[in-house]
Amino acid sequence: MRKINLGLDEVKEKISNLKGNKVEMNINRGRKKVDTINGTIKDCYPSVFTVKLDEPKSQIQTFSYFDVLCGNVIIL
Repeated sequence: MRKINLGLDEVKEKISNLKGNKVEMNINRGRKKVDTINGTIKDCYPSVFTVKLDEPKSQIQTFSYFDVLCGNVIIL
């Protein structure tokens, strides 16, 4: 369920300000599965942003701003 804290534009601005910084994120994958990842916000696009993981493989994952707005992705 969406919390009425920030609007979509405010979420985009907050994440674009974190671009290039290391972040820790909790991701709700559903069915009581929560992953914690560490990485760097690489790029911000109009509807998604990418995170380069700190793991040895250095994968890139993509998340939408709506996921942050709904609480499925929490940036710590």
